[in-house]
Amino acid sequence: MKSEKLMTFKLLIWRQVSPTIRGKMVAYKVENISGNMSFLEMLDVLNEDLIAQGQEPIEFDSDCREGICGTCSLVIDGIAHGTQQKTTACQLYMRHFRDGQTITVEPFRAKAFPVIKDLVVDRSAFDRIIAKGGYVSVNTGNAPDANAIPIPKEMADKAMDVAECIGCGACVAACPNASASLFVSAKVSQYTFLPQGHPERKQRVAQMVEQMDAEGFGNCSNHWECEAVCPKGISVTNIARMRREYWGTLLG
Repeated sequence: MKSEKLMTFKLLIWRQVSPTIRGKMVAYKVENISGNMSFLEMLDVLNEDLIAQGQEPIEFDSDCREGICGTCSLVIDGIAHGTQQKTTACQLYMRHFRDGQTITVEPFRAKAFPVIKDLVVDRSAFDRIIAKGGYVSVNTGNAPDANAIPIPKEMADKAMDVAECIGCGACVAACPNASASLFVSAKVSQYTFLPQGHPERKQRVAQMVEQMDAEGFGNCSNHWECEAVCPKGISVTNIARMRREYWGTLLG
């Protein structure tokens, strides 16, 4: 059986000690990397090498490493989550890169996502937006009662499609305006499609949009970069829906 050829990469990684200290790109070399390793596993190998040399490891976020949680927020070669569409950084494999390739790794860049350290950013702005209405607070009853509410399959499917949003923030990182419109519109839309979300419909969209603006996110100018990098393929049509909902609320 033919043995696997291991790869070597040159990495240009953003290093920043704290939010108040200016960061910079630092070059590293990582060797003996299997093509079957994920991007985060490759960073693990680099960190093991750094620790063995008595150096400070690179800080980066991860949790499930299964493309579910949205924690792995990295800009790889200028693209949020890397060059593979509908893929999180933790599910990006090194076989998608060339042996000897130079790879740049940066944190998500946005005023509302301040850098904490190295590749880790503070995305709690999303939590504050959700706290303003990204939930159903009315009593929906137990499961049998909920299932008794007739919902057309088309509407249920649409609600499930937008509910796939994992809140990773790639849409913000990719947008030239650092807009959170795709994220907020997904959270607004998933309840707009379902009758359980209608009692708080107007209040929800007004409060979430106002909180989005208060957090310092930019406005959407229809570049569609957000949809292009979304690991779940959330459609920009949801932004139009959010705008209709919002203006409908303002106009009564």
